[in-house]
Amino acid sequence: MDFLNYAFMQRALLAAVLVGITAPAVGIYLVQRRQALMGDGIGHVAMTGVGLGFLLSTSPVWMATAVSVLGAIVMELIRWYGRTRGDIALAMLFYGGMAGGVMLINLAPGGSNANLMSYLFGSLSTVSESDVTAICLLAAFVLLVTLGLRRQLFAVSQDEEFARVTGLPVRALNLLTAITAAVTVTVAMRVVGLLLVSALMVVPVAAAQQLSRSFAATFAIAVAIGVTVTIGGTITSYYQYVPPGATIVLLTIAAFVLLSVVATPLARRRARAAAARRPAGDPAECAIPATRGAADEVGV
Repeated sequence: MDFLNYAFMQRALLAAVLVGITAPAVGIYLVQRRQALMGDGIGHVAMTGVGLGFLLSTSPVWMATAVSVLGAIVMELIRWYGRTRGDIALAMLFYGGMAGGVMLINLAPGGSNANLMSYLFGSLSTVSESDVTAICLLAAFVLLVTLGLRRQLFAVSQDEEFARVTGLPVRALNLLTAITAAVTVTVAMRVVGLLLVSALMVVPVAAAQQLSRSFAATFAIAVAIGVTVTIGGTITSYYQYVPPGATIVLLTIAAFVLLSVVATPLARRRARAAAARRPAGDPAECAIPATRGAADEVGV
């Protein structure tokens, strides 16, 4: 536990815990919406914000947040109105954001490849006190949205048409989800890195789904996995001198593989037990609509 004696490790661990909570908290809605790679696209756009921060001598975290939010709004507008050309527009947005960030960092005073790598793949030693303050404030916003509006966001993520019929502001909630995902990317970039943050938003959710079909339980398990792997990856990075972002993502994938191996025989046993308990002549399963059945499992 000697690493706790160092201020930079204390900051890194606090940031890691917040990332481990917020990334799966947003990712569960992106997985439901089948937008698992949205975080990756926002990460590309955020590079322009990081570059602007260096060029203008302001906080790269706050500047990346502003640019990411703007990029997320543009992505949602393209999704609504893009139609057949939407994928091309998104590709130009993603790659233009990455290229713009690289160019701006190299044009900035003191810009270097070292600065670029720390934002692309994460760095423990570069998490400053101002970064921690920004991460805490942004994480509070993410948790306020993902927990406070969990019923509405779940309904929209599960079935937009059903949510619209019930009177929910679908477009506003979709936009809020995109903005929250953008904020999460900037929360995570100092620990995991912009190119790897999407994995931490998606893989813990996929791993949790191996154990539970309930939304509430999946949410809790995914967050637990996220916190475990971010803390474990940060500590491993300190002792083994390996990149924190890559370590965290590899641990996350390992957790997914482990839970998949454990969950498969358990699922088979449950299926056999259910079949044994079912009286002869009963239907195999109830004809409950998927949306209603999933909504009943929110458990909040």
